Order: sequence, then structure tokens, then C-alpha cells
Amino acid sequence: MDAEHVIVMSTTDSEQAAQQLAAGAVRERLAACAQIVGPITSVFRWEGDVQTEAEWRLEFKTAADRSEALRSYIIEHHGYDVPEVVVVPVTAGSPEYLTWVRDETR
Repeated sequence: MDAEHVIVMSTTDSEQAAQQLAAGAVRERLAACAQIVGPITSVFRWEGDVQTEAEWRLEFKTAADRSEALRSYIIEHHGYDVPEVVVVPVTAGSPEYLTWVRDETR
């Protein structure tokens, strides 16, 4: 990955679960911060059926070199059998903010 910073996105089934994942990732310095958005409505196929569920989306801001450790943390602490973990590169941003993100993940 060429980007130095990324946003790692995931979803979960409750605000409480989202808050626990967010706090743990920040406490472990895997992410500088996490934002929780929700509830949102997700429509997906699971075990052959189309389902509609309320979920909460997490957006973790982190340094690219911490994204694999963050992915592992999310998978280990997530309640889903197959949690969403999507990594999106940050191609530009406020230099001061991006420095803060890097510093907070050290």
C-alpha cells in the first residue's frame, strides 16, 4: 500500500459493540480515533437469505503500517462470523492531522 494513512471501516450489530471495538483499538494504539455512525440499515445475503438489519459503522483513522494489526484486532474481538474490514487509503489531508494520527498510533 502506498498511502501512509488509511481509514479502516467495519460494522457491528449494536452501538455498545461499536464503542467497545473503538475504545479497544484506540487504547491499543491501533487507531488514533474511531467514529461511530448509526444506526444504518444494511441489506445483505447471509446463508442464502437476503436480510435487512440495523448496524453501526466504525471508521478507524490509522497509519497504514498499523492497519494489519487493527484488522487482526477487529476480527479477534468482533461478534460476527465474517466481520467487514475494509481499508481505504487516505491520499491527502491536513498535514497536522495526519501527523497526529501517526503519533497516536506509536
